[in-house]
Amino acid sequence: MSIEPARLGGLALVRGERFADHRGAFARLFCSDELAPLLGARRIVQANHSRTARVGAVRGMHFQRPPHAEMKLVRCLRGRVWDVALDLRAGSPTFLHWQAFELSADNGHMLVIPEGCAHGFQVLEPDSELLYLHTAAYAPAAEGGVRHDDPRAGIGWPLPVADVSARDRGHALLTADFPGIAL
Repeated sequence: MSIEPARLGGLALVRGERFADHRGAFARLFCSDELAPLLGARRIVQANHSRTARVGAVRGMHFQRPPHAEMKLVRCLRGRVWDVALDLRAGSPTFLHWQAFELSADNGHMLVIPEGCAHGFQVLEPDSELLYLHTAAYAPAAEGGVRHDDPRAGIGWPLPVADVSARDRGHALLTADFPGIAL
């Protein structure tokens, strides 16, 4: 695994290695030793899986507020997605900036999203599947979200948005006085 820091502080792209031969392929999906520079004292406490059928569908932008803020490690197991992190951290030099990476089963990349950043993705191939590793368990009372089309975030989705859940469409727009998430 190689770790490439991204433009947003704490965000990183992890490039995996795939070993292939006549039998098929092998790839390490997670190694706490190799990811220790990013994880620090955190530990993975929950793993989730999603499948999204429709090209153009958007899931997100989701986050959890303190004290349940979480780091997420996201990998595409099938298909291809445009994976986005939006910095919501109060006082961050990249506050309200976003950065996106293409994750696919073929490229084997994993995105590490720090606490205080919202996460979402757009499906680029049908029936795309993601694996999420979390450093905090899901806490419904701490969940938050930003609308995919929030003008303050200004996320540039690569395809026309084809499908968004009612829950994600219902997130309030960021107000001009939104202070960010204090961690």
